[in-house]
Amino acid sequence: MSITYIEGGVCTPAGFSAAGVHCGIRKNRSKRDLALIAADRDCAAAAVYTRNLVKGAPLAVTKRNLNDGRARAIICNSGNANTCNADGEEKAWQMCEIAAGLLDIRPEDVIVASTGVIGQILPIEPIQSAAADLKAALSPAGGDDAAEAILTTDTVKKQGAVEFQAGGKTCRIGAMVKGSGMIHPNMATMLCFVTSDAAISSEALQQALTAAVDVTFNMVSIDGDTSTNDMVSILASGAAGNAEITPGSEDLLVFTEALTGLLRDLARKVAGDGEGATHLIECRVTGASSKETARTVAKSIVCSSLTKAAIFGADANWGRVLCAIGYAGVPVDVTKVDVAFRSAKGTIPVCKDGAGIPFDEDVAKEILLEKEVGIEVELNSGDFSATAWGCDLTYDYVKINGDYRT
Repeated sequence: MSITYIEGGVCTPAGFSAAGVHCGIRKNRSKRDLALIAADRDCAAAAVYTRNLVKGAPLAVTKRNLNDGRARAIICNSGNANTCNADGEEKAWQMCEIAAGLLDIRPEDVIVASTGVIGQILPIEPIQSAAADLKAALSPAGGDDAAEAILTTDTVKKQGAVEFQAGGKTCRIGAMVKGSGMIHPNMATMLCFVTSDAAISSEALQQALTAAVDVTFNMVSIDGDTSTNDMVSILASGAAGNAEITPGSEDLLVFTEALTGLLRDLARKVAGDGEGATHLIECRVTGASSKETARTVAKSIVCSSLTKAAIFGADANWGRVLCAIGYAGVPVDVTKVDVAFRSAKGTIPVCKDGAGIPFDEDVAKEILLEKEVGIEVELNSGDFSATAWGCDLTYDYVKINGDYRT
């Protein structure tokens, strides 16, 4: 099964254009705050959403629009989440109408999203006023601008693309994601927009997206806060010309693997760009008695504030890892647990059979000073494994969120 990672984003698959402009929701005119992705034909569509009971109005509108499993465009603003507002759904629908007017499509065929401050009325006038500019900017080369327009506290654009074979045809999947804070594994963890030129049924597309998100974005935690506006959505145009991928087909396995690989790469980028982060943490749990145990333990460790703080300080305090395992809420024989830290500088075992072993603190510190740090946990109780991603907890995280609205 050959899957190739290639340069690109949402415009890499055939038939997609995108744009990103500054409309005025954000006060800083140097920052784009309105994005549009458009397909040149009707697409199969699917999405997964946050499990937070407080949900942004755009999610409710998008869910209704995707009842038929079809869509043609995505519109998203940054700077205002359009959440907890009495007129939220009305404004989200107006955004669909604006996009539909630009593209001569039905408003029901638009996915709508918003990100930013919660509880402030979303002004629709800036979006209406920028509609002409947005349409003029729409281009197969507009992916970078769109990826920039959805950012909030992110420090970098996050995009990617993959290429694979299905039905004897070359197919592509491209994506862009935003996410830096208020990120916790309870689907979906941030906003991610995915495009593909593969021909695939809506049912198969939903199956692939759900499966891919479960082992990628749902294994990321920045700060333990599940956002109100999280959504991952995907459009598949069929422009590649392959025979339609359907549930149970071999090509669905290929598509799902390609999508999972792309979203895994983006999940790592999200974790590495956590608010104030200086380290990407990858926790790999092996030897678990069940898949659920492996997943729960891995997430418990990357969610641990004490572990995150220890990584920030390059302190090989493995006891905090054991502590996080102990309160994870799944059966683990702690007397069998081994722990090691790793990075590009090497690997150092620090715990064997649930107890500390001698190790060189200076070597451990050198390993933990690297940008990417791994925590290796062997439970020695079975054959199941899982990986979770997070980041360190720094002074800057508090600074960023202490004055988020200003």
